[in-house]
Amino acid sequence: MISRSANTTWWGPASAAPAAGEADGQASRVAFGALVAFTVILLLAPQSFMPALKVVRIALLAAMVAILGHVFDATIRHKPIVPAIPEIGITLALLVWTVLTIPFSFWPGGSVQLLTDSYLKAIIFFWLIGTLVTTTSRLRVFAWTLALCSIPLAVMAVQHYLAGDFLYTGVQSVTRIAGYYGLTGNPNDLALTLNLIIPVAGMLLFTTRSVLGRLAAALALLVAIPAVIVTFSRAGFLALGAIVAASFIFFAKQRAPRAAAAIVVVTLAALPMMPAGYLERLSTITDIEADATGSAQGRWADFEIASTIVAQNPILGVGMGQDMLALNAARGKSTWRSVHNAFLQYAVDLGLPGALLFIWLLVASFRSARAVERRAANDPALRDLSVFASGVQVALVAFVVSACFHPIAYQFYFFCVAGLAVALENACRDRVRVSTGMASAS
Repeated sequence: MISRSANTTWWGPASAAPAAGEADGQASRVAFGALVAFTVILLLAPQSFMPALKVVRIALLAAMVAILGHVFDATIRHKPIVPAIPEIGITLALLVWTVLTIPFSFWPGGSVQLLTDSYLKAIIFFWLIGTLVTTTSRLRVFAWTLALCSIPLAVMAVQHYLAGDFLYTGVQSVTRIAGYYGLTGNPNDLALTLNLIIPVAGMLLFTTRSVLGRLAAALALLVAIPAVIVTFSRAGFLALGAIVAASFIFFAKQRAPRAAAAIVVVTLAALPMMPAGYLERLSTITDIEADATGSAQGRWADFEIASTIVAQNPILGVGMGQDMLALNAARGKSTWRSVHNAFLQYAVDLGLPGALLFIWLLVASFRSARAVERRAANDPALRDLSVFASGVQVALVAFVVSACFHPIAYQFYFFCVAGLAVALENACRDRVRVSTGMASAS
């Protein structure tokens, strides 16, 4: 049985014995700290408020410290720099396939630019999470980083709505708030980011024992949910609905009727409080012809065109990031709009092999989280990890729903959640090793 130490903080784990990962050297701790710093910079984009930071390139600096720290620590300790983890192996296979298709791309230079500017960075982020978040302590710190960073994003969204800070949509009856900055500058991307973090905040709420910690997690939830709504993102609403449904199923499985009932009551109570015009906006999900902006009609037409392109280029695709060029050619006009479906993006750009590798990675992430949930369910000492595993699965469900409506194939969103699935396995393995060592010592 793991007891709670006297100096445990609200954001840290309950532990009476040092975890195996805590014996890592200073370089590993510095690398993990740099990963946390990079995550904060990625979400909060401080360089948008302080232009001087753009000169320093703080995101690149934090990433380089994390990479070099990990490589140095792994080298001196004779550990693999790239661990033999199935998800990392699949990701490397996907990366290799992407590189192999570049010579056949519609625009090889554009594919190389997207690979180096965005995709490679997202994969490195995933690799760092999967190799540096190796203990329950680090998993909890990383989860708190995501949850706490979501609060300013959500608060700004609500402030934009209350202040009437709306974007020009071309249709007077349709209003959309301005986003945050950087990764979440678009309101749809803001809703997506918050939806992926909501399950993380939820699992912290149910695994944190201190009052202050629970209040912080509750605050993250209480501002994120209305923030998703005021973005007027239809995909955001569907993902939020999937989170509610998946959470209800989790609590029902855990025989927690009060929590399950609370979800139903809160959902029903929130319906009459929806902002003006929100239900009309949602009605265009099923009645696409009612969308005055024309975006729903255009996206549906793009789905059909993209499917035709896949049938014409089933193996190599049209090249990474070239779905816009292929869609322009197929339409006979230049709209410069990507297909709003990450799975179709992979199929159009990288052919069916690329799409299948991505789906394989997604399924492997689900299976890893599910395996931890099953393992933890049979051990009371691992109960917190069981809740974490359920939260990661809910976040993956939210991504799947969102990916059906967002062109986010090569961005950070999925790789952050998939990294959490790998980190969850690492933490479970470390906790079991520590528990086994304590049992042997006694």
